[in-house]
Amino acid sequence: MNTDIDRDRGVLSPADRAYLLGEREMSHDQSKRNAEARIRRRIRAAVLDFDLFLHTLAEKDRRQVFEGVATDGALRDGLRAMLAFAYLGLEESGATFETVLEPAVRSSEEYLAAESGERVSVDVSFDIETTVESSLAGVVSRLEAGEPVTPRELFTVVMQGDHDPTSHDRIVVADADGRDGSGGLLERLAGYLEGDLRYVTDSRAVVDLETADESADRAAGEGSADGRNGDEHVAGDTEATPPEE
Repeated sequence: MNTDIDRDRGVLSPADRAYLLGEREMSHDQSKRNAEARIRRRIRAAVLDFDLFLHTLAEKDRRQVFEGVATDGALRDGLRAMLAFAYLGLEESGATFETVLEPAVRSSEEYLAAESGERVSVDVSFDIETTVESSLAGVVSRLEAGEPVTPRELFTVVMQGDHDPTSHDRIVVADADGRDGSGGLLERLAGYLEGDLRYVTDSRAVVDLETADESADRAAGEGSADGRNGDEHVAGDTEATPPEE
């Protein structure tokens, strides 16, 4: 997940990004509702803008947008997230991703063929087969027991939001080498959770986390130390300062 708040403005303003990342607090519930409504409107307006991009943006400009995509990990992550967002939104609304994907691919292939002076018939198939391998409750239970979870399982817990992974001192991660196709995901998750990632073996890692209690204790300790240092400094100044005439 891209957490750079200050990059160029896109659909979201830097303030919107800060709010979504929890780095900007709203003092009133109404302010939160207003911010969320504004973000929803901007997303919907941006989706509608893609119709303009598709039909009016010059080919040279489209090519430049995707220039370097083969090596630009952040751009590829953004494209995957864009498709995932559309997939989830369509499925949750009762529509299907297929109803959007198939005509989009078909018309694009027809356009590319026409550019070469050809007319083609396009057959698009989109099949999904899912197998339940673990339940969310089971993943949470393993986290609480200190047992290993995979990067994708940890991602599911983070996205679902009911369980806070940062309540644990550490998270043990199996299949951390990305053999399940999650390459780079663990590093991004560790960064998002503000944890320290260390590899125990090639395929097993640990994310060390600072719990809220530890953070509060550390802050209190630093405050006490600052107070003591301040008192000592004042006392020293008093002794070293000559009396005024």
